[in-house]
Formats: sequence, C-alpha cells, structure tokens
Amino acid sequence: MRFIEKRPSSTLRTLKPAELFYGNGDIIVHTLLGSCVAITIWHPGYKVGGMCHYLLPVRQHYSNSNNHPPGHYGTDAIEYFLEKVKLKGLRPQSFEVKIFGGGNILHGVEQLEHAQNVAHVNVEQGRILLKRAGFNIKIEDVGGVRYRNVYFELISGDVWVQYGKHTKS
Repeated sequence: MRFIEKRPSSTLRTLKPAELFYGNGDIIVHTLLGSCVAITIWHPGYKVGGMCHYLLPVRQHYSNSNNHPPGHYGTDAIEYFLEKVKLKGLRPQSFEVKIFGGGNILHGVEQLEHAQNVAHVNVEQGRILLKRAGFNIKIEDVGGVRYRNVYFELISGDVWVQYGKHTKS
C-alpha cells in the first residue's frame, strides 16, 4: 500500500467548501471534510475526473439558496459533473465514483429533539443523486466522528484519506 506522494511535477489544488473541480493532468486535488461530502469521479480510459465538496444536499430544500455558489449543494455538483461528462460524449457509468465525508462532528446534535443530522442526510442524498444521474459508486468512506483530509490523484484515480482526531469522546 502506498500513500500519496506528491511528485515535483504535480500540482496540488485545494478545494474549499462549495468548490468544484474537473480536469486532467498531474494534479492532486485535496479537501478537508467534516459533515460535508466530497465526491470524486474518474474515467480510467481518459484519465480525466473531478472532485466536489458540497455542504448541503439539495438546493431546492433551502429558501435562501440563491446566495450560495453552485458547489454548495450536492444537486449542483452532480449537474456539474454530468455537464462535463456529456461534453466529452462519455457516459456516467464509465466513471469510477467515490464518496467521502459525512462525519458527525458536531457535539450535542443528537440530543436535540428536532435536529436534522446534516452529515447523514448529505451522504444519503449524495448516493441517491449519483444513482439517479447514472453514476455507480465504487467506494465509500463515510460517517464516523472524525474529520477527513481527502487527496485525489488525477493521473491514477487513486484517493487517500487521512483521518483526524475523534471529535467526540
């Protein structure tokens, strides 16, 4: 097993929450996740792919969503990927798809009577949206109570996850 090793020729691109990336080349895309979700898609034949880091699942469920950028919601991220895939005449089924995050890192949320577990909803809606769009999930690393650093290497499609400390005792 190898861990990600940045080559001198590699470019490291860090995604902030609500950012989207799609491209190819010697690029490593990184993001830091808590309750948010990152999805990577990668085509093994063309060695092209992307990553998103969304905060909430469905734009239509939030009344003030007009103020948020496209990558803020899972629905927008999946639409973004579909547009990129179709531009090249590719099919979603031909991509390797991986989903990460959805960590339950907020203290005390489970004790609140009407609180929604955003982390859980983010993951479940991500699965639904991907399936509806025709993508097949190959690997999942979701849930838990830790944050994750996710590194996605575009040349190989490999993804590495570095876990943070437990946020709950």
